[in-house]
Amino acid sequence: MKWLKRLGIFLLVVIGILVILFFIYNEPKPSGQKGPQADVLAEKMLRAIDKTAWDSTIYVQWTFKGMHHYLWDKKRHYVKVSWDDTEVLLNTKQVAGKAYVNGSELDGEAADKRVQKAWEFFCNDSFWLNAPAKAFDPGTERSIVDLEDGKKGLMVSYTSGGVTPGDSYLWILDEQGLPQKWKMWVKIIPIGGMEFTWENWQRLSTGAQIAAYHQSAVLNLDISNLKATNDLAGMGLGSDPFAGL
Repeated sequence: MKWLKRLGIFLLVVIGILVILFFIYNEPKPSGQKGPQADVLAEKMLRAIDKTAWDSTIYVQWTFKGMHHYLWDKKRHYVKVSWDDTEVLLNTKQVAGKAYVNGSELDGEAADKRVQKAWEFFCNDSFWLNAPAKAFDPGTERSIVDLEDGKKGLMVSYTSGGVTPGDSYLWILDEQGLPQKWKMWVKIIPIGGMEFTWENWQRLSTGAQIAAYHQSAVLNLDISNLKATNDLAGMGLGSDPFAGL
């Protein structure tokens, strides 16, 4: 029964750490002022990341946390999601697709579960890839928040969409409107106001800017293998990887 005792001690330690973090970092969500000023600040952020270039980018490749690998056809709403021994060809408009394990295609419930998991991974990881570009997505609300240093922050709240509607993010921007960090009030994290940096900005070959590193007090997230083109040849592919869809 030693393992049960060790498990109990481990769980107590984890709970204790979470309680300490809660009291140190937890913040109530600030109230903001909706209106034209908030939209103006959001537009400034979009210009800083060159959303126009992002919208015209067709293919994006990246790896999230060294674990989830993506090739995204933004124009056709297709994405190849790979992790461990699994590969999924996903239609993001229909949340449907094909799933493979070690190269063999699955069917039935086994395939459905992998496709759903790929969709959940994609919703989260593509948001971290370029969340600023989603400030005017359907179901969003924007407001101006007064920061402690006297500057203005941009709160973007998501009332619908993705897999976790209801989340809110407070963007802290530099003078040019480029995000430097955000604070999060999200269902998946019990600590309100958890802060992550937006840094290591990289300009894609298509002109859009992406932050490839996010640091917090308890967790760091990185984006690697980042590449964008407007044709498959630029990705080094001679054939359509989504032909199966």
